[in-house]
Amino acid sequence: MGLDLKPLLVRERTKLESFASKVVAIDAYNAIYQFLAIIRGPDGTHLSDASGRVTSHLTGLFYRNINFLSLGIKPVYVFDGKPPSLKTAEIERRKQIKKDATIKYEKAISEGNLEDARKFAQQTTVMKDTMVKDSKEILRLFGIPYIDAPSEGEATAAHLTKTGQAHASASQDYDSILFGAKKLVRNFTNSGRRKIPNRNTYIEVEPEIIDTEKTLKELGITKEQIVDIGILIGTDFNPDGFTRIGPKTALKMIKEHSKLEKIPQIQEQLGEIDYKQIRKIFLEPQVADIPEIKFGKIDYDGIKDYLVNERSFSADRVQTSLNRLKKAIEKKSQTLEQWME
Repeated sequence: MGLDLKPLLVRERTKLESFASKVVAIDAYNAIYQFLAIIRGPDGTHLSDASGRVTSHLTGLFYRNINFLSLGIKPVYVFDGKPPSLKTAEIERRKQIKKDATIKYEKAISEGNLEDARKFAQQTTVMKDTMVKDSKEILRLFGIPYIDAPSEGEATAAHLTKTGQAHASASQDYDSILFGAKKLVRNFTNSGRRKIPNRNTYIEVEPEIIDTEKTLKELGITKEQIVDIGILIGTDFNPDGFTRIGPKTALKMIKEHSKLEKIPQIQEQLGEIDYKQIRKIFLEPQVADIPEIKFGKIDYDGIKDYLVNERSFSADRVQTSLNRLKKAIEKKSQTLEQWME
């Protein structure tokens, strides 16, 4: 569903280069879903290796992390754990969307409509355990740390920003704001030139950063109150939200009445949801406590062996990208040495 906080947030455009030397905690499932949805053939099918195993996620992780590391960015990927029980309704809703999209995809294929087929195929994206394992392997070879969260990955990513271990949390979803991330960066793993669906037009997708403190100050509310606004609009834990209440109406209600319990017109609906537990999920989330984030060395030979020999990637393309990464790192090292002399 996605939390619709966009109209209320203070958003600033930025560049990937601005994150050089900074640790960014990435919502791993969110990023991998993007790769699986976007990186497909003309008919909507995933890229795959000689054995028929999906490789779209590996393609995304390989090239995107080459870019990150070349710029001096320090990515950390946070994987979801067990979802809260209140998320069951949203999970079932997503499954139904995928089923409906599969039917539409098959119809589009039978009619030879490849553009529609690709659009519906993106909506059928499913993450399998093997894909998570693949993703962790390529990250290990890059020396990029990953964290297994006990529950929502965004919660642990946000926690890393609160402890000062990460500069920002990266996700397309706005839930990170409710989990208390100091900064949220969007379009971090999918920035670049993108085609607009059903049109022969391209746009440049740029990262944008949202400073939570600036947003709260601008809106004149507290972190507890923005969670209540989220509940009014609808979160993953109450996906339907409240009848006819959008972001601006929710803000007005909270500023006038201070909290959910004091808004007269919602009391009947409020009694039908476990709003106190939803608040607790966001304000007292289950997170992984990481004493220290450690980055490893890049295993260039290991990356090439895994992608080329095991997953059928082009040897030339992999080597060219790895050479680019080596040169970028060497150049940064030389610049640092000159500065220290």
